[in-house]
Amino acid sequence: MISVAEALQRVLALARPMGDELVPLRHAAGRRLAQDVTATRDQPPFPSSAMDGYAVRAEDVAPSAELSVIGEAAAGHAFDGVIGAVEAVRIFTGAPVPSGASRVIIQEDVTRSGDKVVLNDNVDSSFYIRSKGDDFKVGDTVSAPRRLVASDIALIASMNFREVSVKRRPEIAIIATGDELVMPGENPRNDQIIASNTFGLAVLFEAEGAFVRILPIARDTAESLTTAFSLATDSDLIVTIGGASVGDHDIVGQLASELGMDRSFYKVAMRPGKPLMAGHFNGLPLIGLPGNPVSSMICGHIFILPMIRAMMGDQPGPLPRYKVPLAAALNANGPREHYMRAIVENGRVHAADRQDSALLSVLATANALIVRPPDDPPRAEGVLVDVIDL
Repeated sequence: MISVAEALQRVLALARPMGDELVPLRHAAGRRLAQDVTATRDQPPFPSSAMDGYAVRAEDVAPSAELSVIGEAAAGHAFDGVIGAVEAVRIFTGAPVPSGASRVIIQEDVTRSGDKVVLNDNVDSSFYIRSKGDDFKVGDTVSAPRRLVASDIALIASMNFREVSVKRRPEIAIIATGDELVMPGENPRNDQIIASNTFGLAVLFEAEGAFVRILPIARDTAESLTTAFSLATDSDLIVTIGGASVGDHDIVGQLASELGMDRSFYKVAMRPGKPLMAGHFNGLPLIGLPGNPVSSMICGHIFILPMIRAMMGDQPGPLPRYKVPLAAALNANGPREHYMRAIVENGRVHAADRQDSALLSVLATANALIVRPPDDPPRAEGVLVDVIDL
C-alpha cells in the first residue's frame, strides 16, 4: 500500500491538460477561463448619474437657489447641449452627465415649478456622479485561469465580449461493474442492489465542470467488461466502480492489465477506500474506485476532483483543508489515514457515530470530512483537526 499523498501525486501525474475552445458567453459558466479577457472600453463609457435628479454646475448650488431647467437626459438618451450658469437638466439614473455639469442634485432636494427648480436649504452633500471608467477601464483584465461564476459572466458581458476561450471539459466515462447491480428504477432481485455510486459520482464530476457519460453496467465477465472498455476509448478519463479488489469475481484489475493497462498503483493506506487502482489504459488515464458506496464517493472527492481541476488548468494539488475544533473526543486512529464523515456546525466539527463505508445515509447528512493521520492518538474535545468541506 502507498500513502494517500503518494497516490494523489501519481493520479495527478496521469492528468492530461485539456485544450482550449471558444464558447458563447452564455455557456461559459463553470468553465475554466483559458485566456485573459481584456476590456477595450471604459465602464461606464461616460460620466453618468448615480441618481434621479438634476444635473447642475457645482458652483451654482446654494440654499434656495433657483435654476432654469433646459432639458432632460435619460439612460440611452443624452442631452446634447451645454449647461450654463444657473441652469439645470432633469437627469435619470444611468444617463450621461451633460457637458458643463459637475454635480447631480437628487430630486428629493428640489422643488420644481414649470421650468424652474428651487434647491432646498439642506441639499445632500454627495455629488452623485459616477466617473468614466469607475467600474473598469480599457486594459483591465479578467485573468485566466479561473472558474467562471455568474459575476464573472456579467463582468465579461459588460466588457462587450460574446465569446470566451475556456478549457475544454474533460469527458469522463463511468463504468459500474458487478452482477449485483441494477439501474435505478428497475426491479432488483432479492440478491441485487441499485447502482447508486454511478449517479453520485456523475453529479460530483459534472459540478466540477466535467462532461460525464454513464456506460452500461459491466457484468462480472471478461466479455461484458471488454465491451464496456471499448465504449470508453474516446473519453479523457475512465472511471470504474467496483471489481478492483482480490475476490474471485473482482476481475477489473486483471482484465484491464490483460487489455494493456500500465498500472501505477493498487491499494492505498486510507479508510474508507483501500482498494483503489490507477494507471494508463491504452493511452487513457483509468481510475478504479472501490465498490462500497461511501468509499467510492470519498475517493471521488479526494482523488478525482483534484485530477479534474488539474486537467482543466488549475494548479495540481489536494483539496483544501482547514482547522476546526472537535465537538467531542475521538479515539485513537488505526494505521490508515481516516476520512471520517462529519458535520461542521457552530464553529465545531462532530464526527458521525457510524463510519461504515456502506452507509450512504450518513454521508448524505455530512458536510465535511475529518482527516485523521495514520496512528493518530486520541483527541480531546476542542482539539483542532484537519477538515475538508464536502
